[in-house]
Amino acid sequence: MAVEGIAVDASSANNGFNGKITLSVVLTCIVAASSGLIFGYDLGITGGVTTMKPFLEKFFPTVLKNATSAKTNMYCVYDDQLLTLFTSSLFLAGLFSSLLASHVTMALGRRNTMIFGGCIFFAGGAINAAAENIAMLILGRILLGIGVGFTNQATPVYLSEMAPAKWRGAFNTGFQLFNNMGVVAANCINFGTAPHPWGWRMSLGLATVPAAIMTIGALLIPDSPSSLVERNHINQARNALRKVRGPTADVESELQYMIQSSQVSKDMERESFVAIFERRYRPQLVMALAIPLSQQLSGISIVAFYAPNLFQSVVIGNNSALLSAVVLGLVNLGSTLVSTVVVDRLGRRVLFIVGGIQMLVCMISAAVVLAMGSGVNGTEQISKGNAIAVLVLLCFYTAGFAWSWGPLCWLIPSEIFPMKIRSTGQSIAIAVQFLATFVLSQTFLTMLCHFKFGAFLFYAGWLALSTIFVILFLPETRGISLDSMYAIWGKHWYWRRFVVEG
Repeated sequence: MAVEGIAVDASSANNGFNGKITLSVVLTCIVAASSGLIFGYDLGITGGVTTMKPFLEKFFPTVLKNATSAKTNMYCVYDDQLLTLFTSSLFLAGLFSSLLASHVTMALGRRNTMIFGGCIFFAGGAINAAAENIAMLILGRILLGIGVGFTNQATPVYLSEMAPAKWRGAFNTGFQLFNNMGVVAANCINFGTAPHPWGWRMSLGLATVPAAIMTIGALLIPDSPSSLVERNHINQARNALRKVRGPTADVESELQYMIQSSQVSKDMERESFVAIFERRYRPQLVMALAIPLSQQLSGISIVAFYAPNLFQSVVIGNNSALLSAVVLGLVNLGSTLVSTVVVDRLGRRVLFIVGGIQMLVCMISAAVVLAMGSGVNGTEQISKGNAIAVLVLLCFYTAGFAWSWGPLCWLIPSEIFPMKIRSTGQSIAIAVQFLATFVLSQTFLTMLCHFKFGAFLFYAGWLALSTIFVILFLPETRGISLDSMYAIWGKHWYWRRFVVEG
């Protein structure tokens, strides 16, 4: 069987280029994965800031009035489109910048793209901290979105290209791990700054700290060998391989294999945004669309963005609501560590399926508790016991996401594409994620107001469909080298009809 213009034999999945876990590769991947801090910090900080009274008084007085006077429907307190635009504008900006990032990473490399994204994010954080009107707030959010779009596109690809194939899953989950660290840090900062009139400025302004950390760190690491070969920097690619693979690794053989793969791609290459729509790349394109869409339709971003609003709406109270968000963040962080340990042992499919079932059960249970505790119309005062039950269920839901769908939805798109369309494929995956997040974050509070507890059943339905999709259509990619990844589709019961050349 010939695929992708390169003969792939039975041993190609373990072609001797896996390398060892060296101190250099560990440090390099840790530094690169730290770019997840900026995305996580923004995810965690936004929901808490939008519950702070001084922030609402300055920018959204109508919401504050509703929060203090609403007595008829607990689900509708924060239903304000301008407030949700404050959150969702970042993702609209990220959508467009992630598509542009494909060309930037191919022209300038993965590392330089991360540096550029960090600088733009830093500027956005500074503007938000100094904001005096909604226009400044939205401008800052747009810059944050541009920065996140570039770093989210470049970093997972960089990690997959740098890590040994045998441990690629563990190294790639580092991005999600740092993402969760950012969420926890943001939630703790919100809890500490909430009592102060200027607390919201500190919370938003401290976004500059993780941006500075990842930008300075990126200046100290090399670009990935694959990216350097792609741009014809062969000597630099050789040096980068020697640093990360260790002195005993077969560097020259791996380098020549990269050069061969790159040359085949260039010989066959058309514009990558056109090439990715070719029939033989149909499986990868479908996954680039379906995996990030499924991640967002699991409901996790809604839990992350609006957990404080949600818990405050169900009468836990402001400080308790912020503390609940801290608890969810800690659960997320701890569960991601589980994924790091088991993803290269159990494989991607097992984690996807078990995690999907766990989240499905929790979403349905949360809907039942809310319906019983507040009435079908949300007009009854929910008891403290039921509110705590919802928090516990969302903790189990978050744990299921964090050790499965969370890290895997960054990992899978970054590892399934051949070099020729890798940057384009990752850009499409990130763009889909941002588009879905924008739509869902802009509509969730309205959905919560109208669907009430049914909003959780909405996400439960999508979780069921997504889990079935994984069972039927996602092949296992554990331990397969990036340059041999194309062959797995030719063995799949459905996708083989697209990739096997007659």
